[in-house]
Amino acid sequence: MTWTGKLLHIHIAPEASHEMEEQAEAELVAGRGIVGDRYYLGLGTYSPKPDCREVTLIEREALDALSRDDPPMQGASIYVDPIEHRRNLTVEGVPLNHLVGYRFQIGEVILSGGRLNFPCQYLERLLDRPVFLPLYNRSGLNCWIEQGGIIRPGDAIIPLNEVTDKPHR
Repeated sequence: MTWTGKLLHIHIAPEASHEMEEQAEAELVAGRGIVGDRYYLGLGTYSPKPDCREVTLIEREALDALSRDDPPMQGASIYVDPIEHRRNLTVEGVPLNHLVGYRFQIGEVILSGGRLNFPCQYLERLLDRPVFLPLYNRSGLNCWIEQGGIIRPGDAIIPLNEVTDKPHR
């Protein structure tokens, strides 16, 4: 894989269903998550079922497609601001669907792509917008944090082209 992406936004929520809060920087801790986030604190909707949700990402390009009514299944443009989509990191120029099972780096942090994040009715209810079908297969990536550190918007995202040894669930 040869590409270079960029981190655009960092968001956390202190508990399940709480509004997301934008961060100027964040500390990611291996095996835990983003300091201050609901999953780091064990208060996320899916916290009782541990998996690779230490940090979640979504592509800005997927949000742009929704605003263009692409694919044209929802009948109109849907606008979802980065602070609304419930993922921790909004990225640009990163092929998230291709990173399941691979390591990549954001700033000084190394992440391992765990599994695709599928949209759910919960997100549709929170947003009160029909995002379930249009976001199917492009709703982001759930990751493990292999090497912690600090990240900031503007940090480069680069593939390490290494297969991870973490489970994909």
